[in-house]
Amino acid sequence: MNNDKIEQILNEHQGQAGALIKVLMEIQEENKWLPREVLVQVSEKLEVPLSRVLRIATIYKTFSLTPKGRYQVNICTGTACQVRGSQQVLEEVQKLTGIKPGETDPDMKFSLETVNCQGCCSLGPLVEIDGKTHGKTAPAEIADALKKYE
Repeated sequence: MNNDKIEQILNEHQGQAGALIKVLMEIQEENKWLPREVLVQVSEKLEVPLSRVLRIATIYKTFSLTPKGRYQVNICTGTACQVRGSQQVLEEVQKLTGIKPGETDPDMKFSLETVNCQGCCSLGPLVEIDGKTHGKTAPAEIADALKKYE
């Protein structure tokens, strides 16, 4: 965790309660997750009750209160991707990484999530790794895609 960067984010928005979601997003992007001690700091710096900070941090799926891996793997499970084989791709990723959706591997390398439609239905099955989109992904191709992030 880069405490200096988090402190910088908080100082930029000190006393700005309306910046809560923006601040949480910036910290999440920097740190990959939102530790409780950071949420307390956010509450204090933005002058927002901790209960509100916790409510926002738990309502939105984009925020995580548990540590995440260096690389986020998102597999679309929307209808178009399902029809094109996203379940088989998901099973292959689970086999290769040893984790299920919502989990992070012990090496803190990969975190796996299933996501709803990403609006790229013609590219299904869609896999996003560390923000990079991999379209028309076959189960046999996913191992090569994951190796690029080692």
